[in-house]
Amino acid sequence: MPPTKKHQVRAMRISPLRLLLCGVVAACAPATKRAPEIGLQASTQGDNEATEARVGPTRGSLVVVGGGQMGPEIVDRFIELAGGKDAPIVVIPTAGGDADSLYTQSCRCADFLRRAGARRVTVLHTYERKIAETDSFATAIRSAKGVWFPGGRQWRLADSYLGTPTERELHALLDRGGVIGGTSAGASIQASYLVRGAPEGNTIVMSPGHEQGFGFLRNVAVDQHVIVRNRLNDLPEILRVHPQLLGIGIDEGTAIVVHGDAFEVIGRSKAFVYGGTDPLDPGATYLSLRSGDRYDMSHRRVISRSP
Repeated sequence: MPPTKKHQVRAMRISPLRLLLCGVVAACAPATKRAPEIGLQASTQGDNEATEARVGPTRGSLVVVGGGQMGPEIVDRFIELAGGKDAPIVVIPTAGGDADSLYTQSCRCADFLRRAGARRVTVLHTYERKIAETDSFATAIRSAKGVWFPGGRQWRLADSYLGTPTERELHALLDRGGVIGGTSAGASIQASYLVRGAPEGNTIVMSPGHEQGFGFLRNVAVDQHVIVRNRLNDLPEILRVHPQLLGIGIDEGTAIVVHGDAFEVIGRSKAFVYGGTDPLDPGATYLSLRSGDRYDMSHRRVISRSP
């Protein structure tokens, strides 16, 4: 933000003694510091880095599922992106809220992967931040090719892992070309803005103190179960407060598969984009996308439609 006229005048009136003590004018000039808006992240792309993603991960992939029963087209795609049935995959079921004793290596939370043929599945879980902050806890992620977040409540994931070495290892997995997937709560946590993060209940769309996700999708808010639970009109509530965000709503049994700034819709229902443009209906509240459609999140436009 350029300095105001008032700031410019004050800067010119700095005394010679003050200049001597500070060494340089810039160190003494008055400045205003603006706190970053929750859920909004600056792009890491530089002027000479035209290939670096602005919204999605520059390397690696995301599989973001709107909840409900997943078809083989979703599960098989995740396993394929991880490197196949022998690839090491970590399941983090913390959103589920069950007792720690249920999240053993034989946890049912990983059965859908085993049924699909995945042979090297590890369950990783804690509700304790002090455990998630240890390097030893995140060791399994360092050797993984894929990580999956089952459903539940997304605030549990944020409270347990946000800002810990565990979260940093998740970003590192993407940087080395791995895949992160998740359904329902495991979908919303992947965005920078955390939708329905209130511990009090999942009908609260915005919850101060619980509005930050892991940010694999930058400047994005993701909602799920949008048709089945009649949530199609909820994301605009967030965009009225944070108009810079791109809202993505995903219905049950449906996923977006993200590579860089583009995603493809797969599954039996629809995904919806809020804050983008639809040349066929410029006044529409949201843009509907079906299986096979592809979308550019950086330029906020449809890339292609399936036949």
